[in-house]
Amino acid sequence: MSAQKSHKMPVERAISAGGVVLREGATGPEVVICGRQSDGVWGLPKGTLDEGESLEMAAVREVSEETGLKVEIVKKIGVIEYWFTGDGVRYHKWVHHYLMRATGGSIADHDLEHDRVEWAPIDEALNTLTFNNDKNIVRQAMSEVTDAP
Repeated sequence: MSAQKSHKMPVERAISAGGVVLREGATGPEVVICGRQSDGVWGLPKGTLDEGESLEMAAVREVSEETGLKVEIVKKIGVIEYWFTGDGVRYHKWVHHYLMRATGGSIADHDLEHDRVEWAPIDEALNTLTFNNDKNIVRQAMSEVTDAP
């Protein structure tokens, strides 16, 4: 047991950026969510920064690639921080989220990272998203929109 305690996994920092893309649907606000059949995970579009890329540039690029939409940033919402392990490494990850709106494109043109990309009414999205962090960011985005004068 003591041998296990002395073995520490290397820690790496990871930074991603993504967005909450909102639109006014027929029955109220809708958000884009991305799902994978392989692991059943539903989340918000996001990804890792390329070298030399700003958080904002990465967020727009990743959301565009993963959703097929052309998007623009309205404002920064917040940062999610969490830990996970993979391949013998412990990762400390920060994901910077932006409130976004679609300016063109189509979710039919999303990349292959997710099997399904959908516009979902907010309540449905909150029930479908896998992780509480994503649900909280959607709630935060909605409060930003409804607090606007």
